[in-house]
Amino acid sequence: MKKLIAITLAIALSGTAGFAAEMTKGKVKKLDEKAGKVTIIHEELKSLDMPAMTMVFRIGDGVDVAKLKVGANIEFSADRVNGKITLTEVK
Repeated sequence: MKKLIAITLAIALSGTAGFAAEMTKGKVKKLDEKAGKVTIIHEELKSLDMPAMTMVFRIGDGVDVAKLKVGANIEFSADRVNGKITLTEVK
């Protein structure tokens, strides 16, 4: 029983149990690798309740920067990390 409670608690605290990150389509407009930022023209970000627009994202840890070529069409997910809108995954 203790093991079941521990597993349930771990899943609840992870905040992502059973949910895949929502991917949004966009196009890389500008990349500043040195500053760790990328400007993307993107569709609506439903997970962040944002309309389609052009905006700057921080590049999150583990994101493959090689996929962020200027002019590239990408699918990505973003989230608030330490209060900053951050790119968390790129396809």
